[in-house]
Amino acid sequence: MARSTVTDHSEATTPFARGRLLVVALLGWNDAGDAASSAVRSLQEAIGADRLIADIDDESFFDYSIHRPVMKAGVEGIRKIQWPSVAFSGIPLREASVADAPAETTELAADAGLSVSSDNGENVFVLIGPEPTLRWRSFTKHVVDLCEREGITRIVLVGALLADVPHTRPITIFMSSDDAVVREELDIDRSEYEGPTGVLSAIGEEARSRGMLVLSLWASVPHYAHHSPSPKATLALVDRLTEIVDVSIPHGELVTESAEWEAEVTEATAQDEEIAQYVGYLERTRDMVEAPEASGEAIAQEFERFLEQAAGKKPQPGPGAFPTDLSGTAQRPMGGDRRVTPEGDDQDADASESESPAAEETEAPEAPEGSED
Repeated sequence: MARSTVTDHSEATTPFARGRLLVVALLGWNDAGDAASSAVRSLQEAIGADRLIADIDDESFFDYSIHRPVMKAGVEGIRKIQWPSVAFSGIPLREASVADAPAETTELAADAGLSVSSDNGENVFVLIGPEPTLRWRSFTKHVVDLCEREGITRIVLVGALLADVPHTRPITIFMSSDDAVVREELDIDRSEYEGPTGVLSAIGEEARSRGMLVLSLWASVPHYAHHSPSPKATLALVDRLTEIVDVSIPHGELVTESAEWEAEVTEATAQDEEIAQYVGYLERTRDMVEAPEASGEAIAQEFERFLEQAAGKKPQPGPGAFPTDLSGTAQRPMGGDRRVTPEGDDQDADASESESPAAEETEAPEAPEGSED
């Protein structure tokens, strides 16, 4: 099959997955609970996209006081510094062909409800590493230059945000795109978020300016159980990537780990009456929003009832209502706290990636300190 390096696919007629495609996850601010990076690493392992094409470790992109280099023991015990870098991996264009048409769809026996058409692995690239702290414009141009060189025509931006969602309900994956052809194919909407953003958005904007199609996938992680890892959110992203990218990604231990994580969080929340009350409110709100007969008036009444019930017995939801999360960190209950991620970056639950979706299931009955998107 003939190779193609054309990148203007604004009027693409083939399915989103049927072209050379880059999947991006950046650790830190865009990666609550390490859910996005873990999901993309699962994809990378499943398709064997471990062939390094470019290791972006230019010191102009990183503040080493934030992204500390790591000392590693090498051959014969000789230690060596490992510098922060973002890895671009996959099969070089010169060694692979672009798939231009969909194959026959088959169901995955191990993953009920999911389907893929074929092994699309040779068309998929992965970009993963810490979010750069400096010179984002230069970084994004470098990334998209690599995409053009490798004939990549589609980009999937994967993220996870802290949100006002209950841990006991399915993790919602929000998809959005600024490309009309993608929205029509996948039946999704354009993101309406406005506010602080991250490098993922910068990559998406630069890619679109060069004619590439861009899709964003975001998982919502319960802010009161933000500690890493968050296997339930990772599993939800893996399932969505399975169909969007058109490859089979084994669940491995994720199903068991997700069940154990949910049980542990349930046990922990039950030990604090105020947090348990708050989780119950999130559960009722989520159920009402998803109910077919749900209306804005009914949701507002439920929220008012919750406040009335809390008054006189418990503090109303607000900065002092639920003083600690499960890790003992002082925080605001509705997601408006700042915390430090495993990578050392401040994580603001009120601010999320510009491509990130709103926590729609709880936005309608907006709580006093609700998230902005």
